[in-house]
Amino acid sequence: MKIRKSTIADLQEIEALYDEARVFMRENGNSTQWGNNYPPTELILEDIENQVSYVCENDGEIVATFFYMKRMDDPTYHVIENGEWKSNGPYGVIHRITTKRGTRGVASYCISKCFEECGHLRMDTHENNIPMQHLLEKLGFQKCGIIYVEDGSPRIAYEWL
Repeated sequence: MKIRKSTIADLQEIEALYDEARVFMRENGNSTQWGNNYPPTELILEDIENQVSYVCENDGEIVATFFYMKRMDDPTYHVIENGEWKSNGPYGVIHRITTKRGTRGVASYCISKCFEECGHLRMDTHENNIPMQHLLEKLGFQKCGIIYVEDGSPRIAYEWL
C-alpha cells in the first residue's frame, strides 16, 4: 500500500468512499455523525488545495482517504471535558478517515503510518461509531475525554503517544 496526497483527479473516488462510509455508518447504528452529505465537496476540495487530504492506494486502486496534518494545533481540541489530554506537546490530527468496503487493515495502516511520522496523534469520534472506537483502542489510543465539534455535538477524544 502507498499513501499520497490527494489531487483534484481523485475527487470522484474520494466522494464515492465517503458515500460508502455514510451507508456503513447507518447500517451500524451511527446515522448522525456524517448525516447524508458530510463531508461536503467544498471541504474535500479545500483539503486537497491545502494539501492535507490523503489517499491510500493498493495496486493503483484508491482504498482509503483521510485528512491529516502534522504538528497541528486543532482549535476543536482546545477544550476537553470529563478528562484531559495526556500531553500538551505538538501533535498530528487525523479526521474524516474512511476505507473502501470489503478491505481489511487499511485504516490501521493509514493511522499507523501517520503515527510513525509524527509520534503523537489526536483523533475523535462519535459515541455511536463503535467500529472506530474499537480500532483506535486496538492501535493504542487512549480515551481522554469529550470535545465538541464545530456544530456543538460531542465527540470522544483520543490520543496516542
